[in-house]
Amino acid sequence: MAQKVSEKGLNGAAAPVVTEPGRVRNVVLVGHSGAGKTTLVEALLAATGTISRAGSVTDGTTVSDHDPAAVRQQRSVALACAPLVHQDVKINLLDTPGFADFVGELRAGLRAADAALFVVSAVDGVDDATVALWDECAAVGMPRAVAITRLDHPRADYEETLATIQEAFGENVMPIYQPMLGDDGQSVDGLIGLVTLRVLDYSEGYPPRVGEAEPEHLNPIADDRNALIEGIIAESEDESLMDRYLGGELISTDTLLPDLEKAVARGNFYPVIPVCSGTGVGLDALLDGLVSGAPSPLEHDLPVVTGVDGSPRPPLRCDPEGPLVAEVVKTTIDRHVGRVSLVRVFSGTLRPEQTLHVSGHGLAERGHPDHDADERVAHVYSPLGAQLREVSSCIAGDICAITKSGTAETGDTLSSKDQPLLMEPWSMPEPLLPIAVVAKTRSDEDALAKNLARLVAGDPTMRLERNADTHQLVLWTMGESHADVVLERLRSGGVELDTEPVKVPLRETFGSAAKGHGRHVKQSGGHGQYAVCDIHVEPLPRGSGFEFVDKVVGGAVPHNYIPSVEKGVRAQLERGLATGYPVVDVRVTLFDGKAHSVDSSDAAFQTAGALALREAAAAGQVTLLEPIDEIVVRVPETYVGAVMSDLSGRRGRPLGTENEDSGSYSLVRAEVPATELIRYAVELRALSSGAGTFTRTYARHEPMPPHLAESAKKESTAR
Repeated sequence: MAQKVSEKGLNGAAAPVVTEPGRVRNVVLVGHSGAGKTTLVEALLAATGTISRAGSVTDGTTVSDHDPAAVRQQRSVALACAPLVHQDVKINLLDTPGFADFVGELRAGLRAADAALFVVSAVDGVDDATVALWDECAAVGMPRAVAITRLDHPRADYEETLATIQEAFGENVMPIYQPMLGDDGQSVDGLIGLVTLRVLDYSEGYPPRVGEAEPEHLNPIADDRNALIEGIIAESEDESLMDRYLGGELISTDTLLPDLEKAVARGNFYPVIPVCSGTGVGLDALLDGLVSGAPSPLEHDLPVVTGVDGSPRPPLRCDPEGPLVAEVVKTTIDRHVGRVSLVRVFSGTLRPEQTLHVSGHGLAERGHPDHDADERVAHVYSPLGAQLREVSSCIAGDICAITKSGTAETGDTLSSKDQPLLMEPWSMPEPLLPIAVVAKTRSDEDALAKNLARLVAGDPTMRLERNADTHQLVLWTMGESHADVVLERLRSGGVELDTEPVKVPLRETFGSAAKGHGRHVKQSGGHGQYAVCDIHVEPLPRGSGFEFVDKVVGGAVPHNYIPSVEKGVRAQLERGLATGYPVVDVRVTLFDGKAHSVDSSDAAFQTAGALALREAAAAGQVTLLEPIDEIVVRVPETYVGAVMSDLSGRRGRPLGTENEDSGSYSLVRAEVPATELIRYAVELRALSSGAGTFTRTYARHEPMPPHLAESAKKESTAR
């Protein structure tokens, strides 16, 4: 490292500091839940001396899983940053949850990283969700490598797992090391480098003894070695290399390794490295590979920036002396420190006692209103999980943390107050599982609102809304586990709350024409109230709204009271007639009535108008309308039939299917009642082994089937 500085943090531990972007590697670990990502991070931290000993997921003692919810569930639920130093290079390991509910944390890790390490268990192999993530990384050209873990498990099958990986991830996914079995013929005690022909012997523990391959080692690896060399040469910029190889020339290691490293950094070649966190097998090989193969921030394209008003700006360069541009990739609330923001610096240098401009735009629909503010940063920290170690600066390409920001939220841009800029936001999935939350007592309502606002500020995959029709406070989440974590965090913050079934906002309308007579005649306190009106109500086509027609003749209802009748009718339409939901798509015609020269009033005719509408509803048939959503389900082709069948069972109407350009996924389009989609996010995931996703948009309201409408009316009466 250009310069390493030991600066004391909150726990007294030293924090590595770099002054050159070329000495940084930002690597995000991805893979399905249980693949061993957190355990691998722990082993790498211990192997490099960053921590004294590796913690355990089951004991809740790992650096990454410090969240109480992660300890309880024994799996990662949040992004964690764990920096270490190897060969004078700082590697920021970004550990992400593997469970689909926490995809927001995964997307944040991808945003902060320059390369992805796919962690695949030698026991469980590759699932569809991991394949989808590989395709997503491929679409943006992110360099990738694969670590096959859990080699010490009794059911581990390295060869089968490798074959599955190569089938799932496609071409140029090749091992650069081959496991070597111990004397018992089962345990993995060593690795042999397919390019270097070096043998790493872990039989006596970590670090390994290093030696040269013996003749008996070469024959078993010949095919894999030849395939690897041909793959490297195919990606080489030296076009003569292939001809020399085919001509029988022995290509030297000194020639192959630089070409391999360039191909990996460019995202054209994907090395596979076997590792075992428990025994230490392959940890040094993996660290060497991350240093040499993962691109530095200097080699990675940076996000687009504009002015805060959207005006164009020149492309960013990863330059510590350039204009300051950083991004909040994660926000958490620590009960002792307050708000903690994990920040990736893309340009410039972030220093303590610096005044920043905080910009957040484009996430208003998620409950993050656009905002701009200037704030002073008191301290800059290097995070190690939950530990914060104070540092003197954070340069372009590095990752740090700041605390106690009053406005910074996940996704916000931090820049110079003299030159405020805005980064293009990253893609976030839409939360599709609603949870209705209710404060247990009136005193809990303020605390609930305050804590919910904090959680939403840190998690763009949550959306909070107060439904004007159902009067429910609805928190939209990514799934049941996500919702459980959110509710646990609320309760741990001292909020007493309950959940209740989510209500879908229905509408009412008239199924047939009807007449209504409204008579409001009352003597009270010496002041009379007199108003009579007769109306005719008829249904209109969907989407027509409300029409009021005046056909009174002969002044039966004085002209100045006709708006009062309309006002009363409109108020009753908003309150509903059968279930309390608004009435839509009707025409109300006022055709007769009576007034009194002394006792009639505006209020009396408003009441009479409402009474006339209620009488018409009793005479006519009030129909319930339910919202219909158009959904687009994205699933692997093998699940299309199951999805279509499931949608039919949800009263869905298929609109068609189409193949994506990649060919492995299909899009299923359908119209489905919103009442059938409340838990669809959970049920689709179960139906498609976690690989299915969907989007939904409101289409229109349609009449609800009579038996369901009758049930809704009975529920309304019971309330």
